[in-house]
Amino acid sequence: MPARLDRLYNVADLRRAARRTLPRPVFDLADGAAEDEWTLRRNEAAFADWAFLPKPLDGTPARDLSVSLFGHRLSMPLMVGPTGMQGLFWPDGERCSARATMAAGTGFILTHASICTLEDLAGTGMTPRMMQIFVYRDRSFTHQFIDRAAAAGYHGLVLTIDNQFGGNRERDRRNGFTIPPQLGPVQVAAMAVKAGWLWRMKNELPGLSFANYVKDGKPVDFRKTNVAAMFDPGMSWADVDDIRRRWKGPFLLKGVLHPEEAARAIEYGVDGIIVSNHGGRQLDGAASGMDALPAVVAAVGGRIPVLVDGGFRRGADVVKALCLGANAALIGRPQLWGLSVGGEAGVARVLEIFRSEIDRVMGLLGVTRVDQLGPGYLMPVPR
Repeated sequence: MPARLDRLYNVADLRRAARRTLPRPVFDLADGAAEDEWTLRRNEAAFADWAFLPKPLDGTPARDLSVSLFGHRLSMPLMVGPTGMQGLFWPDGERCSARATMAAGTGFILTHASICTLEDLAGTGMTPRMMQIFVYRDRSFTHQFIDRAAAAGYHGLVLTIDNQFGGNRERDRRNGFTIPPQLGPVQVAAMAVKAGWLWRMKNELPGLSFANYVKDGKPVDFRKTNVAAMFDPGMSWADVDDIRRRWKGPFLLKGVLHPEEAARAIEYGVDGIIVSNHGGRQLDGAASGMDALPAVVAAVGGRIPVLVDGGFRRGADVVKALCLGANAALIGRPQLWGLSVGGEAGVARVLEIFRSEIDRVMGLLGVTRVDQLGPGYLMPVPR
């Protein structure tokens, strides 16, 4: 591991290093959120509403962090969630992230907006791997993603439901940044000041786009097509039913905050819920994952796994979510920060930090196994 990664002791260190490394438009693409970014801040702040109640005399000479999800044993209750355009942060970013995640023994969800194809990602052997999909105005395009994921041996399908309208991400608008990027003189000038990043990316930037978007055998021309306009704001439970019938493996909904929606998902045969507000990048003012989690867990009643994302920066955050009933947590931005600083080794460093912190917190709580965690280890912090 490069020495500089050894000196990055936590996720906040990695974020600062990423900020020094990346051009501002690229850093803001990952770091920013919608409008006033209230939900982004609330995602991180919500963990402070809970304090631990340890039982140190229970004694834990060794901890088992592993969990079973969707037929796979993960080394820890943390997965890498879908984040767009990883190949903009480091060359071949998605496959770098997948290799690091596989080495860590946990799960990986590939974004629809990857620079590599979903087939190329499958070629890494990443296990377990899941594929993110959306409901498009052209339903045949949704079906194409499903069929390709099945043919490529993906172990699960994740339908993101909170991106039917493009979020108002004002940092990107100020930077003149589009998705996928169309680099004009202003953007090139902003990127040129980060020589190390520019040198790494010199062979990647020309033609950088969403590799999975192919129609009639040809790449979608995003100079003429806005990807957000391809999503159908009229998606409905009928689409969930359609996807459930077409996909035979584990099927998850991502973007659930309302407990009634979580309960209804079970009626449609959904195998898992991801409590998420899209990292605060869609509806500013939406509840944080931690705020919404207890009610969703109650509505699900243990019938299917509940995962959660949004604002996880410490292993202690993950443990608090587990105490509130989550089966695992997902990270997004921390993985991108690690990728930006050190590629595959940087992602490995992020996962190592989380693993070490989860283990330490469980030990200090007096907990040996993840399934021993529960609300009895938490108390609400008086406001």
